[in-house]
Amino acid sequence: MLSAPARVVVGLSGASGAAIGLRVVELLAREVGAEVHLVVTRAAERTVAHEAGASALARIEALARRHAIDDVGAPIASGSFRTAGMIVAPCSMHTLSAIATSHAENLLLRAADVQLKERRPLVLVARETPLHLGHIRLMAAATEIGAIVAPPVPAFYLRPRTVEEIVDQMARRVVDLLALTPAPLARPWTGEPGA
Repeated sequence: MLSAPARVVVGLSGASGAAIGLRVVELLAREVGAEVHLVVTRAAERTVAHEAGASALARIEALARRHAIDDVGAPIASGSFRTAGMIVAPCSMHTLSAIATSHAENLLLRAADVQLKERRPLVLVARETPLHLGHIRLMAAATEIGAIVAPPVPAFYLRPRTVEEIVDQMARRVVDLLALTPAPLARPWTGEPGA
């Protein structure tokens, strides 16, 4: 029996770092061959347009099935819709807070809650700095209920030369956390600087 492509939910929230989420969608669709289900907050629409241009969302919508933020009846709102996990990139502190407290007021938050209740991977690319104690406690709470908090930290040991290289490596590392491919997508540390 042939296996279907992995289904992955990707959420974009309104924090800075839209390029990471956009690259995650590209990697999942083009390199992993996943069936990508996308949900974007209103704040993320604004942030994506500001940081990546007015046509950026349209480019990734061609690679994914986009669900409206208020469509709580979408398939991704149900645990019976089986997925390989979900990535929220970038993940604002507002979104992380709602996930950590199970406050599922829109489809992105409901889809994240579904991943947790079904014990599926949920990766939160938490984007904020500096952090206050409330942020740290919410990240701990999200971790305690099963999420993986993965701040977008550049791999400077790879000696990246461009912002695009930094974004690509971070996005690859995030996708690797879902363990969808036999070999990692991200360049590994080899023990040699810049190797």
